[in-house]
Amino acid sequence: MVALMAVLALSACARDTAPQLMNLRSATNGPDEFGIVPPKALELPSDMAALPPPTPGQANRTDPTPRADAIAALGGDVARTARGDTRLMTHVARFGVAPDIRETLAVEDLEYRRKNNGRVLERLFKVTVYYRAYAQQALDPQAELAHWRALGLPTPSAPPAGAAAELAKRK
Repeated sequence: MVALMAVLALSACARDTAPQLMNLRSATNGPDEFGIVPPKALELPSDMAALPPPTPGQANRTDPTPRADAIAALGGDVARTARGDTRLMTHVARFGVAPDIRETLAVEDLEYRRKNNGRVLERLFKVTVYYRAYAQQALDPQAELAHWRALGLPTPSAPPAGAAAELAKRK
């Protein structure tokens, strides 16, 4: 009887073949709260004649631009990034470019997650092991900030002191 109960208990722990450490994409048919981007605030221009003519189906001034907003928030130049920085791309691709890098990384990450998918009770109670599994790959934001500032490089956007410790306490 005990052996039967143990088999039933273990069979209830079955799940997908790929371990899910932290899934930010919704697997349901409901709305995806991460996919909602609110529009920009309406503003009255100083000169009504400067407004472009309406173009149905095209972007307008209140359309969200999350990529450009993120670049600006991190201290980047949106116009330069939109043009593309050919020197940067040349430097990055100097040793060659793997066309299947996304697939390669997905396979390597899946293997890494399978090796670090938690202990039996963590899997049984669906406790996330994401932070512990990737702890060796995490950067200390304050140490990185000190490193780059010591080199004399500009750091226009920096994490507030103690933010990492506060985040760790909440987990």
